[in-house]
Amino acid sequence: MDSVWLRYEMHMERLIIYPKDVMIVTGKTERHARYLLQRIKKSLQKEEHQVITIAEFAEYLGVDLEEVKRVIFL
Repeated sequence: MDSVWLRYEMHMERLIIYPKDVMIVTGKTERHARYLLQRIKKSLQKEEHQVITIAEFAEYLGVDLEEVKRVIFL
């Protein structure tokens, strides 16, 4: 049972990007990361309760999704 759980944890990836992730990718402060996520949310016409995915973040910045994932999930 433990080996099954371990394999699950190793392959688990989040869909949602958080300010700390944005900080890691961009090298900016937490305040700027939150501001950037708000700008993305506004440009995608999302409501306040909706979240930004890692794919949407990568597309907005014009960077490769796999590169963003590599940096976040290092």
